Amino acid sequence: MATMLLPAGQLKALEAQMEELIPEYGLIGQMIAHPGQRAALIAILSEGTGSMPGNMGYLIGEDSTNPDAIWIVEIWETQEAHAASLALPAVQDAIKRGRPLIAGFGARAEFKPVAKARA
Repeated sequence: MATMLLPAGQLKALEAQMEELIPEYGLIGQMIAHPGQRAALIAILSEGTGSMPGNMGYLIGEDSTNPDAIWIVEIWETQEAHAASLALPAVQDAIKRGRPLIAGFGARAEFKPVAKARA
């Protein structure tokens, strides 16, 4: 694997450009695993999401009150990028392997990000 180093000036310009980018599409959803399968489902979903073009953030969290539920937060450059990701071989594989572990779905919301804040 080749590594490319950018001169400091170009790197700072690229960082500034990335900081200004505000995504156009977000998605939050709850997934409920079959009892005792939450960790396995998280592992599968984590594997299939390493490099999805247009994805700016993919977070999986354990529900604090339901031991079988997870929350998934996705941030995308565009809604089209999200739709295209569903056809990626790694995502299709994760869906195929994860589907038998899913008991159901909870709340789901699509949103348009409008501001960024630093933690």
